[in-house]
Amino acid sequence: MINVTQFSHFRLGGFSETGFLKHIYFLVAILIYMLILCANLLLIAVICRNRCLHEPMYMFPCSLFVNELFGSTAFYPLLLDQILSDTHTVSVPLCFLQIFCLYSYVYVEFFNLTVISYDRYLAICYPLQYNSIMTFKRVSVNIAAAWLTAFLSIVCGLPLSTSLQLCGNVIDNIYCNNYSIVKLACFDTRANNIYGLVYSAISIFVPLALIFYTYFRILRVCFSGSKQTRQKAVSTCTPHLVSLFNFSFGICFEVIQSRFEKGHLPPLVPIFLSLYLLVCQPLLNPIIYGLKMSKIFDKCKCLLSSMLLFIQLR
Repeated sequence: MINVTQFSHFRLGGFSETGFLKHIYFLVAILIYMLILCANLLLIAVICRNRCLHEPMYMFPCSLFVNELFGSTAFYPLLLDQILSDTHTVSVPLCFLQIFCLYSYVYVEFFNLTVISYDRYLAICYPLQYNSIMTFKRVSVNIAAAWLTAFLSIVCGLPLSTSLQLCGNVIDNIYCNNYSIVKLACFDTRANNIYGLVYSAISIFVPLALIFYTYFRILRVCFSGSKQTRQKAVSTCTPHLVSLFNFSFGICFEVIQSRFEKGHLPPLVPIFLSLYLLVCQPLLNPIIYGLKMSKIFDKCKCLLSSMLLFIQLR
């Protein structure tokens, strides 16, 4: 029996010997990471730089972009190091730090998407009262609540895993995953399971109910409203819906690869399932919001043109 405090590292068992291919994987991973950094930083800079974009419909996506940087930075540097490593080990403190950051990223993403659905509901169903309801103070409170709720929930739940007595230190994944550590426990993990169920009921079903309610009301307004109202609803809700569905797919893939037997699957399939959420979501969000929101798109073009002109003049 091994206690989590009695060994110094975990071994990531999701990596396999790739030989010279590891350098190709490294280049692909660093390219994806750089694309994520550049795309999200560009949109954050555009929104912060232009006062005309200091509105709720742009500030909430800006919180999403910041979260994409947070989650990607918690994942990719360690992944790049592990791709080139021959041992694929990670220290216990660093492993739990990555778990804290990645789970916080997931919950912040979900809570931000919930807040955006509420914002779209107010904009479409109560357009005349929207500016008086969604003030700068309320926007700030909603964003802060999304982040703080996610962090506090992980802080409360993570000690249940760090105090477990473990019978091994091999994590069946390519990054640190809380469920994979719980599976290594020597004793009953009922407390972890109960906490997981209770927190899931609160943090998943309640926001989902709010999202379903807001879109039910939006659909009612669209069916009973004018063509202009429907066009406004489609243009403002499409980025959010695409992001929400993509995020939902990523969560489903993560649950499938972590909680079901993978022995009959090709080795690359579990890796793809585990990477989907951490690759597609951070890449997709800046693309859909940058392309679908004309103000952001126009300001991005102006900023890029200015940067290219400055480079040419130098």
